[in-house]
Amino acid sequence: MRTIILSVFSALLAVTGMQAQTETQPPNVVIILVDDAALMDLGVYGGEAQTPNIDALAARGAMFTQYRTSPLCSPTRAMLLTGLDNHQTGVATIPEVLPAEHKGQAGYTMALEPGVLTLADRLRAAGYRTLMSGKWHLGETADEMPNSHGFDRSFALAASGADNWDDKSYMPYYKDAPWWEDGVETSLPEDFYSSEFIVDKMIEYLDGTDQNQPFFAYLPFQAIHIPVQAPAEFIAKYDGVYDQGWGALREARFERAQDIGLIQPGAPLAEMPAHARKWNELSDEDRELYSAMMEVNAAMLDAMDHHIGRFVEYLKANGQYENSIFVITSDNGPEYNRGDSDTRLNIWRSLNGYNIDPERAGAPGSWGFIGPEWAAAAATPGALYKFYATEGGIRAPLIIAGPGVAPVKTDAPAMVSDLAPTLLDWIDAPAAPQDAKPITGRSLLPVLRGQADTVYGPEDIRAIEVSGNSALFKGDYKITRSMPPMGDAQWKLFNIVSDPGETTDLSAAQPDVLADLTAEYAAYAAAIGVLDMPEGYNSSEAILNNATARFYKHNRHVLIILGIIALALVYVLYRVIRAVFRRLST
Repeated sequence: MRTIILSVFSALLAVTGMQAQTETQPPNVVIILVDDAALMDLGVYGGEAQTPNIDALAARGAMFTQYRTSPLCSPTRAMLLTGLDNHQTGVATIPEVLPAEHKGQAGYTMALEPGVLTLADRLRAAGYRTLMSGKWHLGETADEMPNSHGFDRSFALAASGADNWDDKSYMPYYKDAPWWEDGVETSLPEDFYSSEFIVDKMIEYLDGTDQNQPFFAYLPFQAIHIPVQAPAEFIAKYDGVYDQGWGALREARFERAQDIGLIQPGAPLAEMPAHARKWNELSDEDRELYSAMMEVNAAMLDAMDHHIGRFVEYLKANGQYENSIFVITSDNGPEYNRGDSDTRLNIWRSLNGYNIDPERAGAPGSWGFIGPEWAAAAATPGALYKFYATEGGIRAPLIIAGPGVAPVKTDAPAMVSDLAPTLLDWIDAPAAPQDAKPITGRSLLPVLRGQADTVYGPEDIRAIEVSGNSALFKGDYKITRSMPPMGDAQWKLFNIVSDPGETTDLSAAQPDVLADLTAEYAAYAAAIGVLDMPEGYNSSEAILNNATARFYKHNRHVLIILGIIALALVYVLYRVIRAVFRRLST
């Protein structure tokens, strides 16, 4: 009996000692960023894709239902990593849509500007290993890479996207796939698949750095950015899932959104875009193509989750899992651009070894996309999709799990700029240097610890602007402005609680509320450095202009040679024709 008591007492001492040791060790920080995933794309949020590893993390942490991000990738990444409004970081928008009038202006340099400190800067100063593997898109030159912004080790894609199977560009804007390791341009291995490689590289960095230090691991995946690509074994799991079309998906997600509490029961359903095609009016060939593309989209999420599971198992095997904070979110809503309706893109794609054959969808050489109709359906219960500050473009999933966080689904408002201050507060990071730009976001730690229902009061505003697409929240209301080609650049007012699909503009019915929110926005824009959009700005035209300029820049030598050859051929043809006419005349 005495032996049993001593054994139990020893065990209790051991457990207590382990707990005390864990409590004295700062928690590790893991940020997993999905690219272009809608609010309901993940399994735990009601999506069709199987994401058991993400779902398991959600089950042990906080699942946010009222989180908003920026409508475009680079501004979101800048805000997430700094806690600043995107205009204060230098990355107000993305280079691909930047108008000439804004180039080089403060806040619009398209790289992190002086005085902007990242989480990596702050956590490294707190004794952390700072590691990154995946998409960066916060600068293009060597001095703008992650190693210049606090990361000890980094394998980073400087572009907005790239092929997931090969070391090549996915669009004419980029000459190649600009991958950098620790600030030096590099290439990819032969057996590359993006989600697998991103996790492998992070594990390599963790194994190769000081195990006595806590770590910050930033994993910004390429999934599910264009081109959507995935291994065949994952695609096979979704055979036939989307054969009923985007209308059926939209209705199904709308019902699930109500069932799991993302929207109030009976809330109106967001309208499909005016130009949306009807599924039953498509040809059999088009339905086959679009079904295949959506199957690959789900499979790419599934594959990413599989490799996230490998990373979690690695942490568990090394005793790091329980003392790690996990943040999982998406940078914006789903991508709407089509890959089958532009002759110039079709020519470029064929010259670069890409196809859109449904029989080869997802495989190496495929150029996968979901297009505007699937994007609008995936963005349910919100309206529109990526690039617009409507709910479909900025309402995203957010999961935060870690030591001391009880499982909860919360409707506390949250913004992407709140994540950095939350993490810094959580680890009790040292104060920033005096010359650092002050963080604009708020710590969500009181919500995570159950000490508060929200960190935003009814009179507090939350605002975002990217290339003229803007939103401001105050209480139950939201104003939204959408630029062409999808919008008319006019403010619209919605009660976002009763009308999360933004179906009924209240501007005429409640002009005082509209005036209040637009005045709040004007004050925000002036304080934060928002530049007015040029007259007649259209994002589609901006992309075309910037891509054309980039294409000529990358290929000017080839184009000059081709021009000389063409002139020479014209001259030779002229001489031949002239000689023929001379003979005939004699």
